[in-house]
Amino acid sequence: MKTNSFSAWVLAVRPYSLGAAVIPVAVGSAMAWTDGGFHPAIALLCLFFAVLTQCLANLVNDLCDFLRGADQPDRLGPDRAFAKGYITLPAMKAGIAGFTIAAGAVGCGLLFFGGWKLIIVGLVCLLFAYLYTAGPWPLAYHGLGDAAVVTFFGLIPACFTYYIQTGDWNRQITAAALACGLIIDTMLWINNFRDRTEDARCGKRTLVVLLGEQVGRWGYLVLGIAALALCLTLAPDGRLWAALLPLLYGIPFFRTWRKMIRIDHGDELNVCLGETARNMQLFGLLLTIGILLG
Repeated sequence: MKTNSFSAWVLAVRPYSLGAAVIPVAVGSAMAWTDGGFHPAIALLCLFFAVLTQCLANLVNDLCDFLRGADQPDRLGPDRAFAKGYITLPAMKAGIAGFTIAAGAVGCGLLFFGGWKLIIVGLVCLLFAYLYTAGPWPLAYHGLGDAAVVTFFGLIPACFTYYIQTGDWNRQITAAALACGLIIDTMLWINNFRDRTEDARCGKRTLVVLLGEQVGRWGYLVLGIAALALCLTLAPDGRLWAALLPLLYGIPFFRTWRKMIRIDHGDELNVCLGETARNMQLFGLLLTIGILLG
């Protein structure tokens, strides 16, 4: 792969993970549609902001994990562009700055619809993209990565996508947003389960490292079940399809969990990572369709 090539940048932004940015925006917009408040321009701006912010977070993670020693030559997960030397340090810093500016510019477009108070929300989201793995106290290295994912890939994007379009915030969108956050966190969980030995060695204290392998094995299952339980709480509000359709996600999800338990360690767990990404997108699609049918 040529240094600083387009292919290198595609690898760095991790396209397989970008569904995590799309799902909460789709769910928030679908619920806004059923509540009579859907605005295409707002939905697109929220989508662009979410995707750009995640790309930013991925680049910062790519750089900082290497600098902190988390990405060694014996890394079990997918290749990291900076660690492999595919992107130079000046180019990576420029890319991080570029994505920051682009996300900020898109966020400014949302101010026209949601008011100046969104400045705080946007700044917090951009700050999270850095503080997840950068700074003197990175969240991912102190057991807060999962909470950050549920908040910034679930609650904030889904709820604010809905709020900017409708001017409302209710229990239904909160439940749906939390469900999205928990499902998206399964991506982080399988990563942390696979990397538990390497993370412990370099001082990256994920929940799997802090709580142990046994919790790591069952935590993945708990996240999925909790998300489906949250979807079921939508049924009393008349959103029966939104409650029932996501249950179909449980079939491939449970199979992936069984495979994860059977493999247990090593780079073979990357198969489970790929399946988790696929399952996550399936959940987002089922929940979005279920909300629209409601």
